[in-house]
Amino acid sequence: MDTTEQSPPRRMLPILSAVTFTGFLDTTLLVPIMALYAEELGAGIGITGLIIGLYSIVNTPANIFFGRLIDQMGHKVLLILGLLGDALAMGLYTLCRLPLHLALVRVFHGLTGAVVGPATMSAITSYSAVEREGRAMGIYGMAIAAANLVGFGISGVLYSRLGHDWLFFFGAAMLMAGAGISFWLPAVKGKAQVSGVISSGSLSAVKTLMKRRGLVVAYGSIFAQYFGFGGVVTLLPRYVVDSLGMDAFHVGMLLTVFSVAFIIVQFPSGALSDRRGRLLPIVTGLCLGIASLVILPMPEGFPLLAVVMALYGLAYGLIFPSISALVADHSRPEERGIATGIFHALLTAGVAIGAPVMGWVAELLGVQVGLMLSPVIMVLSLALAVTLLPKRGT
Repeated sequence: MDTTEQSPPRRMLPILSAVTFTGFLDTTLLVPIMALYAEELGAGIGITGLIIGLYSIVNTPANIFFGRLIDQMGHKVLLILGLLGDALAMGLYTLCRLPLHLALVRVFHGLTGAVVGPATMSAITSYSAVEREGRAMGIYGMAIAAANLVGFGISGVLYSRLGHDWLFFFGAAMLMAGAGISFWLPAVKGKAQVSGVISSGSLSAVKTLMKRRGLVVAYGSIFAQYFGFGGVVTLLPRYVVDSLGMDAFHVGMLLTVFSVAFIIVQFPSGALSDRRGRLLPIVTGLCLGIASLVILPMPEGFPLLAVVMALYGLAYGLIFPSISALVADHSRPEERGIATGIFHALLTAGVAIGAPVMGWVAELLGVQVGLMLSPVIMVLSLALAVTLLPKRGT
């Protein structure tokens, strides 16, 4: 027996967690300041929105393409190249002098960033024992949530105190560190044996994977989860600042509360899904997420808003490990790259679609109603989960 294939999982999870943290940190560093940077370069409101959206427009289909490539080449080399490509993109941001330059860099960044999500997630599933996949995905989710917490927390400080170039250089340095850590991952011994539908093209592979009940639930839930989040990040600042008279500091604190709650519940939720099946934490999380968004625009004071955002973070933490584990449960090893690529593509698409759609709804019906309607897709995903998943087990 080859013990090298049996022993890596527990040793690899800390390494992959560090790599995942650095791989997602760059995008969270850019979220709070990209509109300001585009405006500084002379972009109007419409062009600024286009520049911000270009990342998601490119990143969504590229996730599926690189997921299929990971199935053929393995995750290690592509992960390192993706992290180095992201580092290069962060460096290129410092060279922008016109909105056109920034738009081109956003396209490049969206392309290279599409490697990191599928590569890290497929690697986590590869190094996790079947009976501990929920726990492993909990750790994976914690790394992503920690990147959100740190990125959102320090982005504005670096931008205002040191300037945008230092922010970009910091992101590039972290990505290069992540690429260096990735060399500790086991070497790929050869191409995956890709056969059948996977070799016939990405479109056929996607169609086949989308017919599996567990994957339908995972994909529907991640899209719904981030569709709602797109509404929150678009409308919450307007509600807090315009309707309640608070300021950007309070918005940042509410997102921090959300991120901390998201981190705390990840591992216990993953362990619960390993013991009791995926359905219980998914249904509980979706119900809690729907309820928290419906009541989010009701409190008028910061303490109650913070409590509601904490509940929303708990909902996220309950859902994410189980739906991530469903991808591993219902895909074969040779399909894992494209299966995780679809997962991350829908994650990106959820925010990219949810933000403008709920912004449009808010223009018609008001910000408070827009926030209350943000979880509408989560209701549909809840119905899918209850209908398609077994009561217990995977």
